[in-house]
Amino acid sequence: METKKEKTWRLYIIECSDGSLYTGITNDIKRRLELHNNGKASRYTRSRRPVTLIHTKRCKSRSDALKKEYALKQLSRNEKEGYLKKHGKSRNR
Repeated sequence: METKKEKTWRLYIIECSDGSLYTGITNDIKRRLELHNNGKASRYTRSRRPVTLIHTKRCKSRSDALKKEYALKQLSRNEKEGYLKKHGKSRNR
Protein backbone atom coordinates (compact mmCIF):
# COMPACT_ATOMS: atom_id res chain seq x y z
CA MET A 1 0.00 0.00 0.00
CA GLU A 2 1.45 3.32 -1.07
CA THR A 3 1.30 6.19 1.41
CA LYS A 4 0.67 9.75 0.35
CA LYS A 5 3.68 11.94 1.06
CA GLU A 6 2.67 14.83 3.29
CA LYS A 7 3.75 18.26 2.13
CA THR A 8 5.86 20.41 4.42
CA TRP A 9 3.98 23.04 6.39
CA ARG A 10 5.28 26.59 6.12
CA LEU A 11 4.74 29.86 7.88
CA TYR A 12 4.66 32.74 5.41
CA ILE A 13 4.55 36.51 5.42
CA ILE A 14 3.30 38.47 2.46
CA GLU A 15 3.36 42.18 1.83
CA CYS A 16 0.14 43.65 0.52
CA SER A 17 -0.09 46.47 -2.03
CA ASP A 18 -0.78 48.97 0.78
CA GLY A 19 2.45 47.96 2.55
CA SER A 20 0.72 45.97 5.29
CA LEU A 21 1.95 42.52 6.30
CA TYR A 22 -0.12 39.35 6.39
CA THR A 23 0.97 36.16 8.14
CA GLY A 24 -0.39 32.70 7.41
CA ILE A 25 0.43 29.01 7.08
CA THR A 26 0.17 26.58 4.19
CA ASN A 27 1.50 23.31 2.86
CA ASP A 28 1.37 24.60 -0.75
CA ILE A 29 2.88 28.09 -0.95
CA LYS A 30 2.48 28.50 -4.72
CA ARG A 31 -1.22 27.66 -4.60
CA ARG A 32 -1.79 29.87 -1.56
CA LEU A 33 -0.17 32.90 -3.21
CA GLU A 34 -2.32 32.38 -6.29
CA LEU A 35 -5.41 32.30 -4.08
CA HIS A 36 -4.35 35.52 -2.31
CA ASN A 37 -3.71 37.27 -5.62
CA ASN A 38 -7.04 36.04 -7.03
CA GLY A 39 -8.91 37.40 -4.00
CA LYS A 40 -9.92 33.95 -2.76
CA ALA A 41 -7.59 33.31 0.19
CA SER A 42 -8.58 35.78 2.90
CA ARG A 43 -10.87 38.71 3.43
CA TYR A 44 -7.93 40.85 4.59
CA THR A 45 -5.85 40.46 1.42
CA ARG A 46 -8.83 40.54 -0.97
CA SER A 47 -8.82 44.36 -1.13
CA ARG A 48 -5.03 44.72 -0.84
CA ARG A 49 -3.86 42.94 -3.99
CA PRO A 50 -1.44 42.21 -5.41
CA VAL A 51 0.52 40.57 -2.62
CA THR A 52 4.20 39.64 -2.61
CA LEU A 53 5.82 36.80 -0.68
CA ILE A 54 8.58 38.20 1.53
CA HIS A 55 9.29 35.36 3.98
CA THR A 56 8.74 31.63 4.47
CA LYS A 57 9.83 29.33 7.25
CA ARG A 58 9.64 25.55 7.19
CA CYS A 59 7.80 24.06 10.17
CA LYS A 60 7.88 20.56 11.69
CA SER A 61 4.11 20.08 11.54
CA ARG A 62 0.81 21.89 11.09
CA SER A 63 0.67 22.33 14.86
CA ASP A 64 4.14 23.89 14.90
CA ALA A 65 3.16 26.21 12.03
CA LEU A 66 0.00 27.33 13.85
CA LYS A 67 1.99 28.11 17.01
CA LYS A 68 4.54 30.15 15.06
CA GLU A 69 1.77 31.98 13.19
CA TYR A 70 0.04 32.87 16.45
CA ALA A 71 3.29 34.14 17.97
CA LEU A 72 4.02 36.34 14.94
CA LYS A 73 0.49 37.74 14.89
CA GLN A 74 1.00 38.90 18.49
CA LEU A 75 3.92 41.11 17.47
CA SER A 76 3.65 44.82 16.74
CA ARG A 77 4.50 46.12 13.28
CA ASN A 78 7.97 47.20 14.48
CA GLU A 79 8.60 43.80 16.06
CA LYS A 80 7.58 42.06 12.81
CA GLU A 81 9.99 44.30 10.90
CA GLY A 82 12.71 43.30 13.38
CA TYR A 83 11.86 39.61 12.90
CA LEU A 84 12.15 40.00 9.12
CA LYS A 85 15.45 41.87 9.44
CA LYS A 86 16.86 39.26 11.83
CA HIS A 87 15.95 36.46 9.44
CA GLY A 88 17.63 38.14 6.48
CA LYS A 89 14.46 39.33 4.82
CA SER A 90 14.55 43.06 4.32
CA ARG A 91 11.73 44.68 2.43
CA ASN A 92 12.32 47.15 -0.37
CA ARG A 93 10.20 50.18 0.35
